[in-house]
Amino acid sequence: MDENHMEGTQKLGFSALIAMVVGSMIGAGIFMLPRRFADASGVYGTLVTWAVAGIGMLMLAFVFQLLAIRKPTLNTGVFAYAKAGFGDYVGFIVAIGFWASACAGNVTYLVLIKSTLGSFFPALGEGDSLLAIAISSVVIWLFFALILRGVKQAATINVIATLAKLVPLVIFIVAIIVAFDPRVFSDNLMGVASSGNETLFSQVRQTMLITVFVFLGIEGASIYSRLAKKRKDVGKATVLGFLLVLALLVAVTLLSYGVLPRAEIAQLRQPSLAGILESSVGSWGGLLISFGLIISVLGAYLAWTLLSAEVLFAASEGNDMPGFIKKTTSKGVPKNALLMSAILTQLILIVTYFSDGALDFALELTSALALLPFFLTAVYSAKLILGKDRGLEAASQRRPFDYIVSILATIYTAFLIYAAGWHYLLLSCLLLAPSSVLFFRARKEKGLRVFSTTEKIILAILTIGAILAIVGLAVGWIVI
Repeated sequence: MDENHMEGTQKLGFSALIAMVVGSMIGAGIFMLPRRFADASGVYGTLVTWAVAGIGMLMLAFVFQLLAIRKPTLNTGVFAYAKAGFGDYVGFIVAIGFWASACAGNVTYLVLIKSTLGSFFPALGEGDSLLAIAISSVVIWLFFALILRGVKQAATINVIATLAKLVPLVIFIVAIIVAFDPRVFSDNLMGVASSGNETLFSQVRQTMLITVFVFLGIEGASIYSRLAKKRKDVGKATVLGFLLVLALLVAVTLLSYGVLPRAEIAQLRQPSLAGILESSVGSWGGLLISFGLIISVLGAYLAWTLLSAEVLFAASEGNDMPGFIKKTTSKGVPKNALLMSAILTQLILIVTYFSDGALDFALELTSALALLPFFLTAVYSAKLILGKDRGLEAASQRRPFDYIVSILATIYTAFLIYAAGWHYLLLSCLLLAPSSVLFFRARKEKGLRVFSTTEKIILAILTIGAILAIVGLAVGWIVI
């Protein structure tokens, strides 16, 4: 992109930057929060979870902003950071993980839409019936055909989707404040996890992955610097936008505990926000949330489908993917990357048919796949600050704040990996290990050495993890 064009795009003011941050983070996850939290935690556990997630994700937001300023030439986000910090193969793994996370996220959207419609059409179940899977499959390929024809800009759809999700959420909060019952809220203070784990720590651990899902999109802040009128506004807009989203998430979760007993919230069908509002104001409340969610999720599905293809395409331009992924249509659409995204989305959707809880499985897989990219981004930031990076030689460029942010973000993302549980890590290996064939082919095409000694060890670990995942699925160690 030339400088003149860049100058022409740097027109976003402070309020526009805040809107971009909020819009990229508010998605389908917020509509599922009440049931997900109530199933594992009471009010106290919820407060601790949001405190940990809020501080941790804020540190991660600062890390993305720090890297955007310190490393302005790395324009492809988490993939570029991992590659710069840890080598080509690790960068490739992060690109695949982030791509797979986007595809799994789209499956979450599809299942959630069918679960929402299942309230009106019982044959769709909770989005996991055979009919629901068939309809979702049609949607996958309709969107593939639509984007392939050149639908790359979707400004109108995005505006409609943003209004569709924000208006019902505001109405929800106002209505729930009116219906709030302090006695019900008090009875929900402690909470007992449905699995039988009663400690506060176990409640927090069980709810951490949903917080990752609702904060997906925070990495988008790393591109806002080049779009701003004033670079100094970017940090403030990122923090303020994040805090606004956090306040909305906390309000939706905590206020729900003042409407229904925790056990009843845990039994609501998704989107549980609809059930909460319906219990407070009547059937029109459930219809409002359901309609808003469907429009919102369709817009998000389009955005994440484009993103998943762009991740592969960006990696191919960096010579870490085979040349065929670079191929585009006459309208500039990366057709093979888009096709691969549609195929993976379809495969994950089929797997949900055999899972006990399709929506929870898709959501947690989405979050688990995003953890490694987040963790390596935080570690790369710490490496820059603590090491001898050429771009940060001056003492004035090494602020104490940067040390704190990088270290806390690293600790937080490491805790998220622990909280995800070993079975989702093994399932991630089942996706990452076979994908290494693409890296092998790309390196051969360029006549480059395929794996260094360290990279061979990493590949071996991923392969062992994939084998354990297969064995675990076969004998019942891992249940999806």
